[in-house]
Amino acid sequence: MSEATTTREKILDAANRLFYAEGVRAVSVDAVADGAGITKKTLYYHFRSKDDLIAAYLEARDQPNLALFARWYETAEGGPADRTAAIFQKLARNARHPEWKGCGFLRTVAELAAMPGHPAVAIGAAHKKKFEAWLSGRYAEAGLERPEALARSVALLMEGAFSAMLIHRDPSYAEAAGESARLLIKA
Repeated sequence: MSEATTTREKILDAANRLFYAEGVRAVSVDAVADGAGITKKTLYYHFRSKDDLIAAYLEARDQPNLALFARWYETAEGGPADRTAAIFQKLARNARHPEWKGCGFLRTVAELAAMPGHPAVAIGAAHKKKFEAWLSGRYAEAGLERPEALARSVALLMEGAFSAMLIHRDPSYAEAAGESARLLIKA
């Protein structure tokens, strides 16, 4: 691993910690540089702007988050309805952790709502579409009717659960959404 890669990873690790904990608008580039143990000049060597850093933060979260949902689904018992509900159950469990702050993609895009052309908005939207497409693929493999429409409905339940948990600080919203998803898939 090169020194440049190590420095870039240190910056992204600091950005991940700080942006997730405090929000992308509340955290300065100086704070990220301090958190990474580097100078601001070094940060700007790796990222042209704070906007580029925010986009890279979300890009770095994309595959790990999708892999986590896939693992939760694949390791659950039962058919697609039970496996989908298991994703929501695991999400509720994670949301009970005191450091859980909600969906980093949803929170970032909400902070940047007045900037629809921001690269992080596109990355957040692409992440959500990937999750929906992945679900559709699982449902198609299981032989469910209208897998795309079903995946879209479950994705809406997921976004609603994320939003409600963020507003109410109550993980039972994810559990309720999971039961709704189970019923929808079985119907």
